Parts: sequence; C-alpha cells; structure tokens
Amino acid sequence: MQILYLESVDSTQKYLKELIKEGKISSPYAVVADSQTAGVGSRGNSWSGVKDNLFLSFAISLQQLPQDLKLESASIYFSYILKETLEEFGSKVWLKWPNDFYIKERKLGGMITNVVGKSIVCGVGLNIAEAPEGFEKLDVDLKREELIERYFANLEKKSSWKQVFSKYKLEFYRNQNFYTHGKNLRISLEGASLESDGSVVVNGERIYSLR
Repeated sequence: MQILYLESVDSTQKYLKELIKEGKISSPYAVVADSQTAGVGSRGNSWSGVKDNLFLSFAISLQQLPQDLKLESASIYFSYILKETLEEFGSKVWLKWPNDFYIKERKLGGMITNVVGKSIVCGVGLNIAEAPEGFEKLDVDLKREELIERYFANLEKKSSWKQVFSKYKLEFYRNQNFYTHGKNLRISLEGASLESDGSVVVNGERIYSLR
C-alpha cells in the first residue's frame, strides 16, 4: 500500500477520490493527514479534528476484495477488521452497526465506504489523541503510524466476509440500546436482527448501510 502523508487537507476522502478520478494514482493507495478541516462523516456530517488523531482514506481495487464480500457489506467488513486491530493493542472498542467505533456508550470514530471507478474508497476518522466534546478518545496509547501499519497488514490477510461476519454476529447484541438512521429517520436497533449480508431487519423492514 503506497501512503501519501499530508500536513492538512479538507478531507482525505475527497482528496483521494480526486486523485483516482484524475487518474493520478492506482490502487492500493492511501492518504493520511495530520489534520483535516472538512472531513466527511455519516449522513453528510463533518468529521474534523485536532492534529494526531487518525485521518485516513485508502483505496483498494474491487478485484482485490474477498470473493464473497458484497459491496453492501463492505462498511462492516473494513470497520470490523480495524476494530480487531485496535483490540490487538488492548482497546475495548466495539463496532456499532454498521461502521461506528465506540468505547462503552460514546463514539470515537467511524468509517465511510464508496465505490469510485474500479476501486472501493474507505475513509476513517478516529480520535486516538484527543476527543471533541461529547465524543470519546481511544482507551490505549497508540502511534498513528503503528496502527496504520498493523491495520494494512491485517487487510492483506484477506479474511473472507464469512469469517468476519461470524465474529461480528456474536457481538451484535451490543447494538440493542442504540439507534441508526434510515430514510432521514432515527431507528431503534432494539430487537433488530442481523442478516448474513450485513443488513438489519427492524420491525419487518430490511435496512442496508448507506455508507
């Protein structure tokens, strides 16, 4: 994975998408920034923050994805492997459906996935150094570069979707007291069931991750 380090950027995700669209790079490729001023969060919210937090976007060719991984499951897949990577360093982080990272009941980051051309682009924001008011900071001391190196090494193992899903399904109960969003509505995950493609069924309606 070739990695481009920047001091500051509006959004690592936007920057990487432009590089791909302009044909300036080829996958696999990653962009890391010391700080970002207009990061993209879920539902169009911003995800910006202070220096030394993790602002990372990376692109992987669709042809390099596990054969059993459907695109609608990609957010859970890449997020769960990052969650496992953090656990290797001793963190108690857990993954709220489909791609938000939590310590107990407070969010410390998230991931967004998009298809751009023949690549999937994943954008990650994670409070590893400091947390804005109302959010949580990572519960272990960790160097950004060390985390990125270990995460990409774990992705290189190319775990199957079936392997990742079987583990995430065991932990899905943690979502019962939380909410997700769909069709501009706040939806309780209490009583939700997790399906094999990563979607959830709430009150008889199937909901897919839109990010």
